[in-house]
Amino acid sequence: MTGDAPAPGTLYGVGLGPGDPELVTVRGARVIAEADVVAFHAARHGNSIARDTAAAYMRGDQLEELLVYPLTVEETDHPGGYEAAIEEFYAEAAQRLAAHLRAGRDVALCAAGDPLFYSSFMHMYTRLCDEFPCEIVPGVTAVSAVSAAVARPLVEGEEVLTVLPGTLDEATLTERLAQTDSAVVMKLGRTFAKVRRAVAAAGRLDEARYVERATWPAQRVEPLADVDADTVPYFSAAVIPSPEDTRRRVAGAPADSDGDDEAPRLVVIGTGPGPAGWRTPEVDAVLRTATDVVGYETYTRRVPPRPGQRIHSSDNRVEVERATFALDLARAGRRVVVVSGGDPGVFAMASAVFEAAEAGGYADVEIDVLPGVTAASAVAARAGAPLGHDFAMISLSDRLKPWEVVEARLRALLSADLAVAVYNPASRSRREQVVRLRDVALEVGGPDRVVIVGRDVGGAEESLTVTTAAAFDPGVVDMRTLLVVGSSRTRVLDTPSGPRAYTPRSY
Repeated sequence: MTGDAPAPGTLYGVGLGPGDPELVTVRGARVIAEADVVAFHAARHGNSIARDTAAAYMRGDQLEELLVYPLTVEETDHPGGYEAAIEEFYAEAAQRLAAHLRAGRDVALCAAGDPLFYSSFMHMYTRLCDEFPCEIVPGVTAVSAVSAAVARPLVEGEEVLTVLPGTLDEATLTERLAQTDSAVVMKLGRTFAKVRRAVAAAGRLDEARYVERATWPAQRVEPLADVDADTVPYFSAAVIPSPEDTRRRVAGAPADSDGDDEAPRLVVIGTGPGPAGWRTPEVDAVLRTATDVVGYETYTRRVPPRPGQRIHSSDNRVEVERATFALDLARAGRRVVVVSGGDPGVFAMASAVFEAAEAGGYADVEIDVLPGVTAASAVAARAGAPLGHDFAMISLSDRLKPWEVVEARLRALLSADLAVAVYNPASRSRREQVVRLRDVALEVGGPDRVVIVGRDVGGAEESLTVTTAAAFDPGVVDMRTLLVVGSSRTRVLDTPSGPRAYTPRSY
């Protein structure tokens, strides 16, 4: 005669913390001690770090399940490749645990760190939670462990912490590292060299720290820049806190004495045409640590606000005065960023800074220029590829040079059959210049010459028109507009989204 089936057991996901048995929570220790079955994941060699941590809390008479990965890298002779091999392993491991749970045994599946934080427990949980009762016992994550190891706060106030796997591609790592206040990059090992390059490209290498086997007796902490990539195990992390002196500098306090011998430095940046996604990670990294931001008010408004950071906005017609002010701030020991829209070297502040430095005797100030997406590239991309062959850039403003020079250059460029990106085509007070541009385009290029009108590209009021010299209306142009006058080779292609212009690379 068969009795009733036993009530199913409960699956416990037990977080063991980063490795030190003393960092297992009181609840985690009790669940391990009371479980009928204690399960662990292990690498192919069969040694389980999780078991070593949990051993102090086991009774000695419990059943054990060692779930050994069939592989630890994405190389396998399995006919379905790595994904199929690992999926097969998880399915088989879940069935082994299900057999215990159906028999009424409680199973404590132990996980390093926290069960729901980069843990294999999740693969068991998703396969078993619909059939069996499950409980999660949280644990101390590696993020907390490595922060304690470097003895540096990761976040304060409104700062943002980003946790990244080292397996991300290098470009994504660089972008994320440049855009956050603090970061922890996990899963190093074979990814270490790539991660270090990304940290350096994001401008974060000086403050980055390397932590290996946090909380273990063999714990190792040192500057990330000094680590030999061949010595890095999987159980290590890169820690990128806010720069040590950022809080002091942003608050206006003097820098550490170690930096007293450094030359004054000023950085000129371009924020791109407007959207945050078009700013480079390098620019974001510099903005994050600046004490002072100097620029035309339209562009300083694009800078994400930071507590204590001083914003110095001014009118668009005082470039050299603004540059001199920024140079004086840098000489006084401030960390200064001069902001331009687009690219700082294209009709923007980089030239003004060098001009002011030469005129004012600022040879002691180091000047760095960081590139940005210029308006010509943004408008051309929206339009298609009108700058795909030889092209030139010109400003129609005659505020800093005579109109006669502007028109002579414009005629020469169009006569040379170059596509021309036209900056500063008009303002409220300058209307005649863009009319003359149309006339010259008609005279030199003819009525069918392609003209592209891009306004506020990347902004909330973006518009783009692909037209001809004959149909071009100068009345629609303002200072937020960039024009592209095509060469004789520029073509217009009808597409589902509308006309697109391109200039073939062959001639």
